[in-house]
Amino acid sequence: MTLFIGLMSGTSLDGVDAALVEIDDHGKAHLLATHAEPMPNSLRESLLALCQAERVEFAELASAEHAFCHLQATAVKRLLAANDTPPEAIAAIGSHGQTIEHAPWGHGRGHEEAPAYTLQLDNPSLLAELSGCTVVADFRRRDLAAGGQAAPLAPAFHDAVFRRQDEWLMVLNLGGFANLTLLPPAESDAEIIGFDTGPANALMDGWHARHRGGRFDSDGAWAASGRVDEALLERLLAEPFFHRPPPRSTGREVFHLDWLARHLTGREAPEDVQATLSELTATSVALGIAMARERLQAPPAAALIPCGGGAHNPDLLTRLARHIPETPLVPSSDWGWPADWLEAGAFAWLAWRRLEGLPGNLPSVTGAAGPRVLGGIYAS
Repeated sequence: MTLFIGLMSGTSLDGVDAALVEIDDHGKAHLLATHAEPMPNSLRESLLALCQAERVEFAELASAEHAFCHLQATAVKRLLAANDTPPEAIAAIGSHGQTIEHAPWGHGRGHEEAPAYTLQLDNPSLLAELSGCTVVADFRRRDLAAGGQAAPLAPAFHDAVFRRQDEWLMVLNLGGFANLTLLPPAESDAEIIGFDTGPANALMDGWHARHRGGRFDSDGAWAASGRVDEALLERLLAEPFFHRPPPRSTGREVFHLDWLARHLTGREAPEDVQATLSELTATSVALGIAMARERLQAPPAAALIPCGGGAHNPDLLTRLARHIPETPLVPSSDWGWPADWLEAGAFAWLAWRRLEGLPGNLPSVTGAAGPRVLGGIYAS
């Protein structure tokens, strides 16, 4: 048994999730403890500004990266202290970093000929210094170098945690953006498919903050109070991303409040827009499910397992259930892993893969030329 820590800060920018994970000799991960370190408003605003900036100064990037790295170190120290675990007991920290821009097709703003790239703010050297632990980081660019999307990476972990011998299953991460994994039965020869379906919480959180303040629509109550604007929904669903076959991934580069504003008439009630955004997430997930099933000629899955922050949004889950009545939504805790900790757990597991010299990507998911060992090692 070996101990790892996984660190994840997603596109919702609400904080750093730290998961203490034990991995046995067969690569099975067991969640031992967790800690969520909230992100200060000042850092969140800085990171959001970087995500939306046309031009950035190096000093701005360095300042945000420094503050983010210290936040990660605080999360690690508090997790270890709460569990009476010394740094030297940790084989490695798997650090995802904070995504600032993700352009797997090279569609950088204002640079149509730019090569494919993905940028996660991270300073694994400093994190190793501050934490006293070896750090594995920069997981995405090796897949990108092999012609892949560099995302999503979690489906390989979903395979390790959830795959069953004779059942089709789906795992749906509802973070700032939604990504879907379709897991064939282990006895099947079918490939695993995973891809981003579109926005999840990012647009809803941003619209809620603009009109009501606060970081998110608790329980989806505001969305539930509105009515879906079908004409607006149709305009939003015309976005080419929703109809692009996988492999595919996306982020704030495509879906942001300015993108939303281009589809508004100005006459919509704010709560109706929120309801429409919730319906957009559910509808685009359902479109992704249909696309994945058609590609694999798969029957309805035995279960869809929601995880991430959106797994706590009853309005969103109700809408989603209406779109896929043939498949029950089953909490991930029923499968042995809490909804909020799958992504952090995934990067602990990917760090273990790196130390073992094992591939961390799934080419059938990312489109890479083949399996690749992901991440660089920064010794403590």
